[in-house]
Parts: sequence; C-alpha cells; structure tokens
Amino acid sequence: MTETLATHNVTLDAAAVAKAKSLMEQEGRDDLRLRISVQPGGCSGLIYQLYFDERPLMEGDAVKDYDGLELVVDKMSNPYLDGATISFVDTIESQGFKIDNPNAANTCSCGQSFS
Repeated sequence: MTETLATHNVTLDAAAVAKAKSLMEQEGRDDLRLRISVQPGGCSGLIYQLYFDERPLMEGDAVKDYDGLELVVDKMSNPYLDGATISFVDTIESQGFKIDNPNAANTCSCGQSFS
C-alpha cells in the first residue's frame, strides 16, 4: 500500500528552485529537502525558517515537488504559509530568498518576521 503525502499551497518560483538546487549541488548533496516553517520570534511575533533538511518526513508534513526539489511545510506552519510564494532575488540592493506571504498582516522593517 502506497502512502499518499499531503500537499501544500506554497509556491517556489523558477529562480528559487534553481538557486536551491545550485546550493545542494555545491554541497554535493542530493538527499536534502527544502523546508520552510514558521516559529515564534522576531519583532512581529513570527519568523520564517528556510533550510535544507535531511531528516525523514514527519507526520503531518506536506510536500510539493519542484522539478526534483521537494519543498516541505510542517503541519503547524501550513496555515500560516497558505498561498505564500518564495522567490530568489539577486539585485544590487539585496540577494537572497524572499517570502511573499498574503497571510502576513504586519511585517517588521527587516522583513524577517510577521504577524
């Protein structure tokens, strides 16, 4: 019997997929998943955590595959991230992953926390 994994409504744009895959290749790893979660903290009450994870999937994890890159959202974070888009920005002003979250009512000036 094959277990069906839950999916989520978080989108990775093409630039974010390419950058994450490039980072994994630089590390020589093909056994990692990209995980995004929401944790208490920051100026506005909640912070994003975006990281590579080698652990097995946990109960309640939701997974979506992006051309061989799995994006995982845990059960607690899923409602906070519903409809969010993760992009990779590389401009003269900034470089890094950017999260556009329609559920964030307020964000702090650094953009790393929300409520």
